[in-house]
Amino acid sequence: MSRVATIDDVRAYWNDHIHDLEITRHPVGSRGFFDDLDQYHFEKLHHLLRLVNFDGYRGLRVLEVGCGAGVDLVRFAQGRAKVTGVDLAPAAIELARANFAQQGLDADLQVANGEALPFPDARFDLVYAHGVVQYTANPQRLVDECRRVLKPGGTAIFQVYNRISWLNALSKLMKVGLEHEGAPVLLKFSIGEFRRLLSGFREVTIVPERFPVKSRLHGGWKGALFNGVFVGAFNLLPRALVRRFGWHLLAFCTK
Repeated sequence: MSRVATIDDVRAYWNDHIHDLEITRHPVGSRGFFDDLDQYHFEKLHHLLRLVNFDGYRGLRVLEVGCGAGVDLVRFAQGRAKVTGVDLAPAAIELARANFAQQGLDADLQVANGEALPFPDARFDLVYAHGVVQYTANPQRLVDECRRVLKPGGTAIFQVYNRISWLNALSKLMKVGLEHEGAPVLLKFSIGEFRRLLSGFREVTIVPERFPVKSRLHGGWKGALFNGVFVGAFNLLPRALVRRFGWHLLAFCTK
């Protein structure tokens, strides 16, 4: 019987495996490094700029749980939100502080566990947790903590991986591992499972996203086949037919 992963296991892994660091050749922590992270992040996740109003929280309190190097949180700060970022990994918070300092932006950045947030009830207008729920030891506890620190009427945004998706199927078919398959926890959810996880919220809208785009991460014949054939063929299909099979499920929740 395999050992159940603990929050300490999760912390140790993510302290050494921050998202997307391999896509840049600039020195870690440099301006070019953070510019590359931003460009790649919003190239890969171009739907975020359409779905998330980063400029819509001026003067409001925004918390990002699992902020990593602060790429998304910087966007909220540029929109004049009062931003707070927490991450389980000290290495991530160190990078986020360097990112904000280089851009001359203010943020409250703390090493903290999303399953036990160090904030009072009803403090934030928006809680943003993109790509966190699927990697934590107790997803329900993290979701409940995000709801606890959210003001009544406030919005929480979560993102998880869709188990019933094109990428999950393609990964199994082509025997290509998914990103961070070595993480202590890597969960995938159906839309129904995700909705049940969020049942404590008053309103929940789930949007499938992340459809095939050309990738810089895979080389060789598999990369050529994916970029040269699969991406084009998939995107010729009617979107109504494939809409529910997006790799990312984004939930927009109202307390």
